[in-house]
Amino acid sequence: MTDLIHAPDWPADRVAEARAVIADAAHHSDRLVTIACEVLTRHGATEDEREEARLLRLIVDARQPVRGRRRDGDEVQR
Repeated sequence: MTDLIHAPDWPADRVAEARAVIADAAHHSDRLVTIACEVLTRHGATEDEREEARLLRLIVDARQPVRGRRRDGDEVQR
């Protein structure tokens, strides 16, 4: 079995997956599109790609009602 964590091409694979999700964003959840945007914002090949991913994330985040928005660090209260 190959060690997938240490495979040298895994970052390129994640970027390719993120591009595929964004290319078909209408058929993916907002959460998945947000994750894909985050990947491309950090690891996109060009400054334009990183900026477009950042802007798309802002648009997706703006579609959520303010009351329902959570930050990654927020704890769920039960």
